[in-house]
Amino acid sequence: MQVAATTWLLFVSSVLVLAAHVASAVSNEPFAIRISCGAREDIRTKPTNTLWYRDFGYTGGRYTNASRTSSIVPPLKTLRHFPLSDGPENCYNINRIPNGHYAVRIFFALVADADLQNEPVFDISVDGTLTYSMKPGWSNHEDQSFMEALIFVKKRSLCVCFHSTGHGDPSILSIEILQVDVNSYNYGRPRSNLMVLRTAKRLSCGSGKAAFDEDYNGDHWGGDRFWLGALSFSQGSDQSISTEQSIAEASLPPNFYPKKLYQSAIISTDRQPDLTFEIDVDPSKNYSIWFHFAEIDPRVTNEEERVFDILVNGDVIFEKVDIIRMTGEGHTALVLNRTVSVSGRTLTIILHPTKGYAIINAIEVLEIIPSELRTLAEEVSTLQTLKASLGLPLRLGWNGDPCVPQQHPWSGVDCQYDKKSVRWVIDGLGLDNQGLKGFLPSDISKLKHLESINLSGNSIQGSIPFSIGTIAGLQTLDLSYNQLNGSIPESLGRLKLLRILNLNGNLLSGRVPATLGGRPLHGASFKECRSL
Repeated sequence: MQVAATTWLLFVSSVLVLAAHVASAVSNEPFAIRISCGAREDIRTKPTNTLWYRDFGYTGGRYTNASRTSSIVPPLKTLRHFPLSDGPENCYNINRIPNGHYAVRIFFALVADADLQNEPVFDISVDGTLTYSMKPGWSNHEDQSFMEALIFVKKRSLCVCFHSTGHGDPSILSIEILQVDVNSYNYGRPRSNLMVLRTAKRLSCGSGKAAFDEDYNGDHWGGDRFWLGALSFSQGSDQSISTEQSIAEASLPPNFYPKKLYQSAIISTDRQPDLTFEIDVDPSKNYSIWFHFAEIDPRVTNEEERVFDILVNGDVIFEKVDIIRMTGEGHTALVLNRTVSVSGRTLTIILHPTKGYAIINAIEVLEIIPSELRTLAEEVSTLQTLKASLGLPLRLGWNGDPCVPQQHPWSGVDCQYDKKSVRWVIDGLGLDNQGLKGFLPSDISKLKHLESINLSGNSIQGSIPFSIGTIAGLQTLDLSYNQLNGSIPESLGRLKLLRILNLNGNLLSGRVPATLGGRPLHGASFKECRSL
């Protein structure tokens, strides 16, 4: 019955995703699926009548009522949270997603319970890549109430995991997966499709109101980005301007920026000719910075009337920027992009005018994160088989990828990087004294890179699989103090590298294979073997 129930859950979640896929294909719109975490039925939210699918068949955890932390958070009433007793890592597995480029956005929330309403701090990974580590105090900052990243889907599925860091139970309000142009945010570096671009900051300048692309009537292929509003960088030292005039060359592929983004700006003044903007960043990382300009100031109509340099952390990255010269006319969008390495914890952008005053309409700062190489698919599947057959306790988790992100490997699993397959592989199992009660499946031999197996001190029943003797690199096998029965497989004698063998404390019978009896094994014990 458990297998049937699991199959039904997977079927329902696949149907929901398929419905989203069909809808996008029929309308020529980008694929989009939005999940209201913890919801028992599909719902629509105002003012845009956005459809949110129910949360069924994607993950485990618990659902409860949510407490919103900000006005920008979707008006949803439920969330899903993951107590540590359910394991240190829990994942949403979303299948049947068309391969392509996607914006993935996850909103966080607080449990609406006076006794539980602490602010959790946890890590988020997407397809095995650690994408975001939450910061304490996030619930008091609008642009920290969510994580947003651009990723490539290559195998028609997406795995989003939440990793406990010991600071409260991960609590998730919603997950959005929104297709964008395959060439969007191409920052000109090779192998960019192997990178994750996480939003560190998006700023709409001259506007004091936070907004999404949807609020700006943006094209859906833009991914419904969130823009934090900024009226000023330095109160009293600069000023904001705006226009109702249409903007040319905006809302074009591949990034599809909304025209309204360019209808407001911040400009410098005599009091402070430089425009300076600072954000806190993680050190020793690369950042892709996108600068947005449109000459909307009616006082500037010709070339050479406004010229400025752009500096990042003291280095000039663009020199003599003249918007009119570069676009040919006013009210025309201009986008400049540059990738920079940041060694410290602050990224400082300065627009320094050499003629007139500086101007900026919007800024995007995206952290470039190399995608982690995944674990060999066959070994992940085998571990899931092992999890089921051994009755692995819920507290151990074993969700997502066993080896990545490297900061959060599975408990009881040792990994090593295999250059031949260009993947991570499993070279050790250490699940001693974990309350295991099932049986050892013959599929364990598919973990071909194992060097050590320690399953001692459990209640594992059944026989020792003959197939264990085919794991050529096995050096340590400790199955002591279980409830194993039957005979010792002759195949164990083929393990030429085996140095430690402990089968003590079981219900084994029969003779010790001759191929083992004369081997120089350290710690070997066959005390419970009985002659037939």
